[in-house]
Amino acid sequence: MIEITNLTKSYGTLKAIDRLNFKVNKGEIVGFLGPNGAGKSTTMKIITGFMPPTDGMVKVSGFDVFEDPIEVKKRIGYLPETPPLYTDMYVQDYLAYVAKLKGVTKGKVKNGVDTALQKANLQDVRKRMIRNLSKGYRQRVGIAQAIVSDPEILILDEPTVGLDPKQVAEIRTLIRSLAGHHTVVLSTHILSEVQAICERIIIINKGKIVAEDTLEGLNRRMSGVTRLVLKIKRPNQEFEKSLKDMSGVVHCSGGHGLYSLDINDAQSMPEKIAEHAVKSNVGLLEMKSQDMNLEDIFIKLTS
Repeated sequence: MIEITNLTKSYGTLKAIDRLNFKVNKGEIVGFLGPNGAGKSTTMKIITGFMPPTDGMVKVSGFDVFEDPIEVKKRIGYLPETPPLYTDMYVQDYLAYVAKLKGVTKGKVKNGVDTALQKANLQDVRKRMIRNLSKGYRQRVGIAQAIVSDPEILILDEPTVGLDPKQVAEIRTLIRSLAGHHTVVLSTHILSEVQAICERIIIINKGKIVAEDTLEGLNRRMSGVTRLVLKIKRPNQEFEKSLKDMSGVVHCSGGHGLYSLDINDAQSMPEKIAEHAVKSNVGLLEMKSQDMNLEDIFIKLTS
C-alpha cells in the first residue's frame, strides 16, 4: 500500500530524514516510533503530500505522491498532530464539508458522514458546535474527518497527545477497530501506545531507521542481552559496586536490595551472580529472568 524508497528531507545542511526505505502492507497497523525530533512528522507530511522531499520516492497504492497527488489524496485519511478543525461548524456539517473536499460523490456524503460518526462514537454530539467539545471529542472528530471518505490508508500523527487516560483508552480501541478495513500508520513517541495497538514497529532515530520488526522480532533481535532481576536481603555498597564491575554484566541499575542486571551470557552468568551473592552473605532472596519491554528496546536502539 505504501512504498518508500531512499526518502530524504534536508533543511540546509540538516537532514531531517536520511534515505528511509520501508513498506506498509494492506490492512496492517504499523507504529512509526521515535524520540522527539527524529523525523516522524516530516515523514508523515511527505507521505500525505503536505511537504515535498529533497530526494527519494513515495508511492501509495501504486501512485507516486508527487506525480499523481490527487489520486494519492483520494486514498489517504490524515490526522495531523493538531486536528484541522473548523470550530465554528457543527460536527456533522464539518464532516460533510470534508467529504465534499475529498471528492466523495453527492449521493454518498450522508452515508460517509453517518459511518464516520458511528465509528468515532460521535452520534450524541453530531449537532454540537466543535468549539464546545472537550479535547477528547475534538480528537475523535479529527479521526472522523480522516475516515469520512472511507480511505484505504490512515495516517495518524500523535492521535492521543494531551488526552487523559480514559480518552487515550477510547482512542486506542477506536484505532484497533479500524484495522483490516484500513491500513493504519501510527506515528507516536508514546511506547505503550505502540505496544497496545501496532502489529509491526518501525523505529526512527536522527532521521534514520534503526529497527523494523514485530515486537516479538525486536525482542529476539535484542536477545544477545538477557535481563535478570536480583533481590537480596542485606544490601551494601560494596556488593552493589562488585555487581557493576562484574565481568559479563553489561548494565546494573536499582538499589536497596532490588537490582536489574543486563548480562551477555544467559547460560553461565546467572550461576556466577548467584554464587557471588551467596559468598557475599547478602541473603539471596530471588533471581529471575525478565523479558525486555518496548521501552528497554527503544532506549537501547536510540541511545
